[in-house]
Amino acid sequence: MKKYAYTEKKDTRSGFGAGLAELADKNPDVVALCADLIGSLKMEKFIEKAPGRFFQIGIAEANMIGIAAGLATEGKIPFTGTFANFSTGRVYDQIRQSVAYSGKNVKICASHAGLTLGEDGATHQILEDIGLMKMLPGMTVINTCDYNQTKAATIAIADYEGPVYLRFGRPVIPVFTEENQSFEIGKAWMVNEGKDVTIVATGHLVWKAIKAGEILEEQGVDAEIINIHTIKPLDREAILNSVKKTGCVVTAEEHNRLGGLGDSVAQLLVTEYLAPQEYVAVNDSFGESGTPDQLMEKYGLTANDIVKAAKKVIRRK
Repeated sequence: MKKYAYTEKKDTRSGFGAGLAELADKNPDVVALCADLIGSLKMEKFIEKAPGRFFQIGIAEANMIGIAAGLATEGKIPFTGTFANFSTGRVYDQIRQSVAYSGKNVKICASHAGLTLGEDGATHQILEDIGLMKMLPGMTVINTCDYNQTKAATIAIADYEGPVYLRFGRPVIPVFTEENQSFEIGKAWMVNEGKDVTIVATGHLVWKAIKAGEILEEQGVDAEIINIHTIKPLDREAILNSVKKTGCVVTAEEHNRLGGLGDSVAQLLVTEYLAPQEYVAVNDSFGESGTPDQLMEKYGLTANDIVKAAKKVIRRK
């Protein structure tokens, strides 16, 4: 098992803020819009660098998407920022009609996704957003795993033509990917090569998958771990090549098991290469109030849950 270490923990939303601040200098067409959550989205540095390219829309998320679509029509590259629940569920009609349908170059950037929003509870812990967004034709869906990868993804999507949904989170987590890395949309990252089971993880669950791989190694199981940061378009080749080698797969995500990464992998396998699959995801329920660690434990999103799923799927081979 390849060893991954970290020297600090940071929230992925701060990676977004750092990437956006770099874009303030690099790309004069980038503009930022926020729905009254500047601090939560870490947009302060962008505002300091480019105050004339920032628009505070207030608590009017649907209006923010409409304005972003208009700015894109005029050649700007708008980055919208609010919580994931408000970025998708609250404004789905506006995204579908004004952004996705016409392929507008709008970057929908969403923080506080999943259970790790924590104490704010089920009304804010959206677990359906990946499914909502990946169903929209032409929408690219990205879910990053740490601060460095989020920063790199934020910078990369500015050069990508078309609508993008970029999902990140609130809690501080280990920073374990390379600093100043190159981010390639749609290209999976091979975290660890193995032969016994494929673990396909996204977002906060990538670090959990690494910890699970270390536990499995101690028990004589050689796990192949893949970071799927781009859920749409899916890196089909990387997943198929891995599953053909290992013969089974576990998908791990901080999302409802219905409509997320696991469903994308299942659709791929059922049409291209039949193999047993186990899900590590929220099992068709809403969240609740609690600390991130409490919620990840209760809803089965820990390294130990990935270990259990891996052992179960190996028995099904």
